[in-house]
Amino acid sequence: MRIPHIFQDSTLEVGVPVTLSDDAAGHIGRVLRMTTQDKVSLFNGKGGEYLCSLVEIGKKKVVALPEQFDDKSVESPLHIHLGQGISRGDKMDFTIQKSVELGVNEITPLFTTRCGVKLNAERLAKKHQQWQKIAIAAAEQSGRNSITIIHPPIELTQWLQQTTQALKLTLHPRANHSIKTLPAPTQGVRFLVGPEGGFTDEEMTATSDSGFTDVRLGPRVLRTETAALTVLSALQLQFGDLTL
Repeated sequence: MRIPHIFQDSTLEVGVPVTLSDDAAGHIGRVLRMTTQDKVSLFNGKGGEYLCSLVEIGKKKVVALPEQFDDKSVESPLHIHLGQGISRGDKMDFTIQKSVELGVNEITPLFTTRCGVKLNAERLAKKHQQWQKIAIAAAEQSGRNSITIIHPPIELTQWLQQTTQALKLTLHPRANHSIKTLPAPTQGVRFLVGPEGGFTDEEMTATSDSGFTDVRLGPRVLRTETAALTVLSALQLQFGDLTL
């Protein structure tokens, strides 16, 4: 049986018992139905993971004892920040989940002209928390020991104005560049994917004026969630750690 890999947002130290968070305790006790005969791998996002024994499992409390530290990392050498136009329904959830599995480091959800999602401040805060939880669960599932940062949603114009030394890319079906023709990025990559309705001509002009290079993926038009994952895979294959 695969040892569960679980995020614990607290200090971890070999030989020092730790009371697990409510989410972690619920997953271990109610979902996985683990016992004190089982082991679990904990990570706190600060590097490495801890092999632990479960020493107490109750209805409201689970205690683990870290026994061994493994300075393990499966992070890609390529730092990627995805600017994703917010999509409707569960498409955004899917994009975040799979992007984390593919090794993205940061995601900024973006409000664009055609994103079609309107949220008040309270719903927006809840949605942001939900997206971060999805990123944590995806890190657990994929064996990562780092947590992808889900930034608070902002307007596209704000994201374009942020200072960065990264290679800046955006998708365009009639672009002259492909990912294979790009120079190797030395400061990471920022790439921009539009919402379901795509970008307006004005937004495409703004990305170009902000130093973004248009790239194409092929002759077919991809859905927004497909486009993000295809670009991530291509970047990791060309410059990161995906292999064929």
